[in-house]
Order: sequence, then structure tokens, then C-alpha cells
Amino acid sequence: MLDITQDILVVLLIVGGALLFRVILERLWPRDKRREHNDIIGWQLGILGTTYAVILGFMLYTVWTDYGLAELNADAEANAVVNIYRLAEGLPTQQQAEIRQLTRSYADIVVNNDWPAMAHNDTDSLESGKVNQQLWHTLMSVRAASPEQLTAEDHALYELSAMAEHRRIRQLQSTSRLPRILWCVLTFGGIVTVISSCLFGAASAPLHTIQVFCFSLLVSLVLVAIASIDRPFQGTVHVRDAAFRRAQQNMSEQ
Repeated sequence: MLDITQDILVVLLIVGGALLFRVILERLWPRDKRREHNDIIGWQLGILGTTYAVILGFMLYTVWTDYGLAELNADAEANAVVNIYRLAEGLPTQQQAEIRQLTRSYADIVVNNDWPAMAHNDTDSLESGKVNQQLWHTLMSVRAASPEQLTAEDHALYELSAMAEHRRIRQLQSTSRLPRILWCVLTFGGIVTVISSCLFGAASAPLHTIQVFCFSLLVSLVLVAIASIDRPFQGTVHVRDAAFRRAQQNMSEQ
């Protein structure tokens, strides 16, 4: 995963490559000779630009939606942990102490182990799964002696099931990526579209240079944004562990 310095370097390389291609093209095929083909080049650029803009917009919307879902899922998982902690008050004394200790441990492990592991794309090292299993074992060992305890156990099992589901979703989201075929489409489409903008035989060379610079800069920025958001738990733009830190605070105050 690229950091912010590498992202800037990628943008500079793309923009620099586009401007260098324009300079080389100007020597091999001067704009005066290209100008007579402006109708065809303009039509081609219009079709390619519109098609590629739709693809870019759709991809950016898709990864941003997935990022938002990952953020909401992490919040839901943290809320389920806090709810289990609170519901433990209605359980027998022994299980109450065990569940409260386990929920605190779960939040601590998610913050201190799971998040760093996901940042390095290492989902095999998520230690929260062990605590999840211990929570199931403890809750299933409850022998409710009153209606209140039975209700608390039922609700705690529901929240634990939700927590386990959100954890599995988080694990899947941390490894999900745009398919390579879509990255090939984005890369090839960007190259073809930028090249088409360079082919245009503008009357003013400085103005054409500015147009190519702005166009390639926009394309490169969107591609870098897609690459960063595509990995919701990695890179410079990632889902943070703020929800679990709030959960730690809420459980420590009770």
C-alpha cells in the first residue's frame, strides 16, 4: 500500500509522463499538421473522455461506498461489544464478571492487535477470534435462575451473534480489492484518454500544455484516490479504531 509520499510521486510521474509525451509528439508530429485532423481527434477525445469519466466516477463511488460500509460495520461491532458488557449486569455473578472482563479484553485486542494486523494485510493474526470463542463458551454456560437473567442472556446472545457477524465482515472487508481486470480498464483507459488529449492540434502551445497538465493531474488524482480508498483498513485513508476506543472508554466508566 502506498503512503502519501508515494501517492504524490505517482501523480507527478503520470503528469510528467503526459507532458513529456506531448513534447515528443510535438517534434514527431507538429501541431500544425495535426490541426487538420482536429475534427476526428476531437470526436475521439469526446467519446473517450466521456466514457472514461463515467468509469472513473463509478469506480470512485463504489470504493467510497465500500469504505463507508466498513466504517459503519466497525461502529456496529463496537456497539455490540458495549451492549454485551451492559447486559452482563443481568446475568449470574460468576458469568457477569467473566463477560465484562472478556468484553474489555476484546476491545483492547481489536485496538492493539487487529487494527495493526489489518493495516499490514495480515488477517491471519487477528487475535479477537479467541476472545469471541471464550465469550460464546461463557454465555452458553449461563444457567438463568430468574426471568430477568433469562432475558439478559437472550439479549446478550443476540448481541454476541451480531458482534461475531460484524467481525467476520470486517475481516472480509480488510482483504477485499477491486479486481485486477478493473484496474487494467482504469489504467489503459487513462493512458488512451490522456494520449488523445495530447494529439489535439491546438493553436496555442502553452494553452495546450496547460490543458494536458490539468487533465492528466485530474486523472492521476482520481486514480490515486481510488487506490487509497479501495483498501479501507490500510494506507493514508483508512477506517480508524475510534469506535473501539470509545467502547473502551464507555466500559471503563461503568
